[in-house]
Amino acid sequence: MKNRTRTNWPVMILIALGTVFILFPLYMAVTIALKNQNDMLNSIFGLPTNLRFENFAQAIEMTNFFQAFRNSAIVTVSTVVLTILTNSLVAYAIARNMAKRKFFRGLYFYFISAMFIPFPIIMLPIVKLTASLGMTNLLGLIILHTVYGLAFNVFIYVGYIRSIPIDLEEAATVDGTGTFGTFVRIIFPLMAPINATVGILICLSTYNDFLLPLVIISSPSQYTLPLVQYVFQGQFNTEFNLAFASYLLAMLPMIVVYLFAQKWIINGVTQGAVK
Repeated sequence: MKNRTRTNWPVMILIALGTVFILFPLYMAVTIALKNQNDMLNSIFGLPTNLRFENFAQAIEMTNFFQAFRNSAIVTVSTVVLTILTNSLVAYAIARNMAKRKFFRGLYFYFISAMFIPFPIIMLPIVKLTASLGMTNLLGLIILHTVYGLAFNVFIYVGYIRSIPIDLEEAATVDGTGTFGTFVRIIFPLMAPINATVGILICLSTYNDFLLPLVIISSPSQYTLPLVQYVFQGQFNTEFNLAFASYLLAMLPMIVVYLFAQKWIINGVTQGAVK
């Protein structure tokens, strides 16, 4: 007799409910973005009577979408590159010295403890410091994003680097390669999976960040995509159909990035956890 796998109905029901809860907001966003004001008044949950793709064109014009997207792209790409280059070096120094030196062990736990500090607590000092240093621009935003990601990235990087056999570095040292040369030629190429993971996570968090650009950026010409969504908030009403059209346009680049790169996230974290 063939073994028949029994269906776990409670789990199936929970999965179905979870799918509905996830897809329903997306359904609402798409349908509202394609409605006119009359459809909004008649039924907020119903389908649009006429598809208004003009909402997307109007949203692009109102938000100056392409300039805001350029600002977001500059900040995101620069932050990802700077984060991978600098945070991996810091993590490498900690991972190879924390077992022998108390300073590096303490430094590691110092970074870990920084993960538990909420941003609103340090928001006011950061605003004053960046204003005094003239960093209320995209460059300051890039630097702050790189620094704020250091704690979590060190935590991920250290676990991965410690899984790399130290024999490779000892062989390079015997051949006369210095510490920096060993990192560049041997360790960094082996860190490709975890670099991809960190890069994707930083890309998503930086591109979608709203609070840090809100308190840092002073010039409207340097607003990122999350900030320009304020244009739809009126004093007495909100144009929800145009707002949701703009939200979908802003989401689209990161959805594409995530669809092509999601396998690297799990792959990098899994490899970093296995020693």
